[in-house]
Amino acid sequence: MHNLLIALTSTPAPDGTLRPGVTEDQISPGTWGFLLTAFVVVLTMLLIIDMVRRLRRVRYRAQVEEQRGAARRGADSSEGEEADGGHSPSAG
Repeated sequence: MHNLLIALTSTPAPDGTLRPGVTEDQISPGTWGFLLTAFVVVLTMLLIIDMVRRLRRVRYRAQVEEQRGAARRGADSSEGEEADGGHSPSAG
């Protein structure tokens, strides 16, 4: 097993040169690779911005609905007190 691991590990070239038959263009991503990576980064940023906007909108709508519900409950309870003649049941 140890010999297999040694055989599978690659050792870097001592002088920093490429293997014979390999050119710099074959191992670098080049212009197309850079453009594709930049496109993915920009697209990801736009998706994140859109997601934040949607989450903020949903949170705001929930807050407004909660305020409307509280206002309705307050209005309903005040109408109920007026119908009772303004007396609470415990005041008797």
